[in-house]
Amino acid sequence: MHNPLRSEGDVFRAVVIIGIGAGAVIALTLLTRPALGAALLAAEVGLGIGLLWRGAQGSLRGQAEVTHRDDATYRVLVMANETVGGRALLTEIQNRCKGRGSEILVVVPALTSSRMEHWASDVDGALEEARGRLDESLRRMEAAGINARGQVGDHHEPNAALEDALRAFPADEVIISTHPPERSRWLERGVVERAREEVPLPITHVVVDLEREAKQATGAAGTAA
Repeated sequence: MHNPLRSEGDVFRAVVIIGIGAGAVIALTLLTRPALGAALLAAEVGLGIGLLWRGAQGSLRGQAEVTHRDDATYRVLVMANETVGGRALLTEIQNRCKGRGSEILVVVPALTSSRMEHWASDVDGALEEARGRLDESLRRMEAAGINARGQVGDHHEPNAALEDALRAFPADEVIISTHPPERSRWLERGVVERAREEVPLPITHVVVDLEREAKQATGAAGTAA
């Protein structure tokens, strides 16, 4: 059994729900009789325990639904956000698919910039930015000889976006691309670790240092000039 509060978002939602429940108990107690408030509190506690138990049971390793297909095509699901166009990621994909028929699906989660945007369902900006990154990444992959297609994933949870994609795409392995550890929010939130716990497929983590790649490109351009 795993901790059902697996991310910052899970904790935030739990705090909000607890606050709403506590307010309802206090209001009912003040407006009616203490016995009714106690009954509501007991019901909320029971419901909370049930939801936590269900969440813990559902987070066991291998519980993600994965589609399989029996053919010779090797399928790789790539999940990345800001690093989706990095050279290190393109090189990893090329190495994985070299010498065999392959199919690549690139998933770019449309992550909101703040929790308020997520709760308000204000995701238009995040969707537009994710589509722009995805389109640019697919162009770079095509230029590098990689045949890939892509989709914008769930707007608030990378792991949910990954699991949604795996239900429709029969991947043989998953590549997750992140910034270096000191700059990666995904690593801070345990996205890669959670994927390895929940997805019954090989998970490859690729670190893309965009700043270093940009400096190297600038240096190469200066040398060529």
